[in-house]
Amino acid sequence: MDTVDTASSSEPLFSNDLEGRTVPSEVVLDGVRVAYWTYEPVQVTPETRTILVVHGFRGDHHGLLRVADQLPEMRLIMPDLPGFGSSAAFEADPHSVERYGRFLGELMAALGLGAETVLLGHSFGSIVASHFVARNPGAVAELILVNPIAAPALEGAKGLMTKLAILYYEAAARLPYRLGQALLRSQLIVRVMSEAMAKTRDKTLRRFVHAQHSAYFSAFADRDSLLEAFKASVGNNVGEVADRLTLPVLLIAGEQDEIAALPDQHTLLALLPDGHLDVIPGVGHLIHYETPEPAAGFIRRFLKDHTA
Repeated sequence: MDTVDTASSSEPLFSNDLEGRTVPSEVVLDGVRVAYWTYEPVQVTPETRTILVVHGFRGDHHGLLRVADQLPEMRLIMPDLPGFGSSAAFEADPHSVERYGRFLGELMAALGLGAETVLLGHSFGSIVASHFVARNPGAVAELILVNPIAAPALEGAKGLMTKLAILYYEAAARLPYRLGQALLRSQLIVRVMSEAMAKTRDKTLRRFVHAQHSAYFSAFADRDSLLEAFKASVGNNVGEVADRLTLPVLLIAGEQDEIAALPDQHTLLALLPDGHLDVIPGVGHLIHYETPEPAAGFIRRFLKDHTA
């Protein structure tokens, strides 16, 4: 396990011409319109790898942009999961971990992504990615999990917080439609969530985090698909499939993460046949926003050590 020191700074939020590397696209998979973005490498080198990225619950591809910016030598493909961002919800299927895993397989097939692909998941995306790999051994070469949900959400110190969240989502589902939608998209509640997760002392970065959550945290298709995805997020975890993840796995954890607590990351590490844990101090569940540079450094070193 390694750690890296992260002091507060006011460095530019983006620095590697991310906009110039961006290619937006759409694809229809099993009748569902899916939006995805490809971030091409500045220059293709022997170190260049293709990384398929799965975002977290209630987020979309915007959340991982600072990580993409810090990996200019890599090709990153970042879809909005069905039901979130610019992607349509599944029409008939439940928004379950298993269905999202099938979606990843469909997307990889449609884009011609082979077994040399790297799969990266953040938070809820770590559950989707790990379960996909457990069901499809050999589908990808390496697995990277950022702020991984390592243990059951209803256990431990976070259990009460999870139970309150369940009440919130179930209440919104039972209210008249407009009231339920308004509750789920309440900017006040979004700001409370954002304040609770943000750990940075940098005022500029903190404003950026809150603005990102305000703009994208409510970009879900409808309350029914959101409730299904929420139940999937709290009803599954990486630990339950850890022993089936036989490929190299990198865990990147936040020292102050209250959602994916550090002791659970050590427990998860012990379950992995070929795992490595890197811890970033001074950050919680928002590594992708607050500390993308050290996260990218860990990713770069991990992929160099595990060349496909």
